Amino acid sequence: MYLKNLRAISSKLTIYYDGQCPLCLAEIHFLKHHNDKNLLDFVSIQELGSSTVDVNCELALKTIHARLGDNLIVVGPDVFFEAYRRTNLRVINYLFSFYVFRFVYANFYKIFAKYRHQISRLIGPLLLNKVQKKYPD
Repeated sequence: MYLKNLRAISSKLTIYYDGQCPLCLAEIHFLKHHNDKNLLDFVSIQELGSSTVDVNCELALKTIHARLGDNLIVVGPDVFFEAYRRTNLRVINYLFSFYVFRFVYANFYKIFAKYRHQISRLIGPLLLNKVQKKYPD
């Protein structure tokens, strides 16, 4: 089962995120606060330039990317599955243990990614402010 494997995780996940997107920044701030095992690293795509050996920045701005360990590139909703597996958020990990939830989330993410900029303009600053107040640095 998904939850039983959580204790055995030791590989780091480096998440490449859009550092100019308030909604993305809110999610990253939230994940940083729950990075108790120090298994998550965060890199703003804008800090990378046009591309790196690991990640095509143009593609990463369209769909979230991460690097698992030293080699494997993870794309899309699987980034969130892997990220939350490395946190102390048991309820979210429990939900992700169900195939149906992961399926629904993955399909929701496809729609979200397409309209991320519009959604972020509407609710991103509010969510970022709320997360920063709840989890101050």
